[in-house]
Amino acid sequence: MLLAAAGVALLWANSPWADSYQALWHAGVTLPAIGLRPDLHFLINDGLMTLFFFVVGLEIRRELHDGTLADRRQAALPLIAALGGVLLPALLYLAWNSDPVARPGWAVPTATDIAFAVGVLALLGKRVPPALRILLLSVAIIDDIAAILIIAFVYSDGVTLTGIGISAAGILAVFALQRLGIWRPLVYVVPGAVIWFGLLQAGIHPSVGGVVVGLLTPAVANSAPRPGDDLRPPVVWLQERLHGWSTFLVMPVFALANAGVNIAGNPLGDKLALDIFTGVVLGLVLGKPLGILAASWLAERLGLITLPAGVGWGGIAVIGALAGIGFTMSIFIGSLAFEEGVLLDSMKLGVLGGSLVSAVVGLTLGALLLRNDDQVVRA
Repeated sequence: MLLAAAGVALLWANSPWADSYQALWHAGVTLPAIGLRPDLHFLINDGLMTLFFFVVGLEIRRELHDGTLADRRQAALPLIAALGGVLLPALLYLAWNSDPVARPGWAVPTATDIAFAVGVLALLGKRVPPALRILLLSVAIIDDIAAILIIAFVYSDGVTLTGIGISAAGILAVFALQRLGIWRPLVYVVPGAVIWFGLLQAGIHPSVGGVVVGLLTPAVANSAPRPGDDLRPPVVWLQERLHGWSTFLVMPVFALANAGVNIAGNPLGDKLALDIFTGVVLGLVLGKPLGILAASWLAERLGLITLPAGVGWGGIAVIGALAGIGFTMSIFIGSLAFEEGVLLDSMKLGVLGGSLVSAVVGLTLGALLLRNDDQVVRA
């Protein structure tokens, strides 16, 4: 659905109805209650994407509680691998782009699209050992943590204390509701909205509020459930219930609203735009796999990590290639780094092209380096 939405956006933006594509997303919507008149693009990127970030926050909370990030020894490999996969793409981009106008895009190739990467890995079927899938998930989740921190601290417009105070009040309200034993999720929409609005006023991208609320979600079951309550921890059943909405609604709508680039307008004709495109592609296609492989190999040589059972260096190479699928998060960061225009379009083309190449390389490496379960049994 992500590919389909991106394809529709590209076709629409390059069709005789291209003007209607831009007009739709920039149509104003009046929200007098909070004194805003945002356009549809804002409502999607800053509003609807909050649900996506909330699900990411739930995934991180769950992993920190009882997943691979809960055990420091287990977390060492994905943490070091993800660190290499963030640093090298950023350095490659900056090495290629010396112009100060292009440099804000350094974080674009550092991100990984969890859903897309895991979906491509699933195409390899029985070749993929369970430990390899868990490792890819862990690397991608840590990658998302890095992306969230970058969004919050790098792409913020002069943080104001008033907004921080409003968000803090929302966080305190969440703790108070939990203390009172109130577990109904809809009750938390109001303090969640307060956190979102506070971050908006503070100059921090408001969708990060979704991550904050996700991290505050209880990871243990309600000790005094009411009739009809789900007996599992809220972080578990909320993730299950919202994952489909995030994957099949929020992300395709985001792709539809953001992937449209008018190729006929020759967005790569300008040298600066071409450099941005090349830097993003290099970061995703080369920086990600080389960074993950190099960091993991060095850590293994230093005795800091051991590879999981059933995972060899071929598997790490596959993970490195698939981690170059930036898509949703990369485009999201790029939309914060560049204003509307040629530079933003060249960044989007770089993300789309780099992600596509990374997916093909990952599938090819998987087919060549990973053995099928049946072959393993016969061996």
